[in-house]
Parts: sequence; structure tokens; C-alpha cells
Amino acid sequence: MRELSDLFAALDRSPFRRRFRLRDKEQKYFQEKGVDVIRQHAEDIIRKRLAPAHPASDGKQTPMRGHPVFVAQHATATCCRGCLQKWHHIKRGKELSETEIEYVVKVLLAWLDKQEIPNSQHSDQLKMEM
Repeated sequence: MRELSDLFAALDRSPFRRRFRLRDKEQKYFQEKGVDVIRQHAEDIIRKRLAPAHPASDGKQTPMRGHPVFVAQHATATCCRGCLQKWHHIKRGKELSETEIEYVVKVLLAWLDKQEIPNSQHSDQLKMEM
């Protein structure tokens, strides 16, 4: 696992990862649900789609849009086990530990914290919890 500052510096150098932004639909969803619900969604998504040793449809299991967590996963290279290994040094072929799941959720929330979501107090809530 990587230090967040190192990770985000590396992600900023990737044209592919840099292009991800929350669209209006995802911003509105974030505003309506709030940080606590989005965090729970992130934990559920990671546990179901990423944590197994051999996730179903690995490499294709994460939609590119439709939910703030999906967008954040692509932006932070937490979308599949291949990206987790390449960008986060978390080996494939073994179930994610609780520590690794917490790390992935922390990465997702850190990225979401950097997004400018109008009329949202998400930033203050996220910073208090990190």
C-alpha cells in the first residue's frame, strides 16, 4: 500500500486517471446521500466487487460512471485487482484484508474530498474522519 501523497502525485501524472470527474448526476447523488452513505456504499462495493481473491469479471467489474464511488475507483486505480497491484502494490490472487479494504475506502474518500461539489459540506466531514 502506498502513502496517499505519493499515490496522488503518481495519479496526477497519468492522463487517463486525471480525466475523471464527477458529472452532475454523480454530484447530485453525493449531495443527496451525504458522506456517511457514500462511505457505506464504498465499503460495500469494495467488499463485493474487489475484495475476493478472484473477483467476477475482474478488469471489467467497475462501471465508468453512474455512482461517485465508481468514478473515484477509476480515478484512483482501485477499479480492479490488476490496477490495485500496479498502483497500490496489493497483490492479486488473495482476498483483501480488512486493513487493505480500509485503505481502499480511504483512497476513494480522499479523491472524493478533492472534488468540487456545489452546495456540499462533504469536505469538512471527510477531513474530520480521516
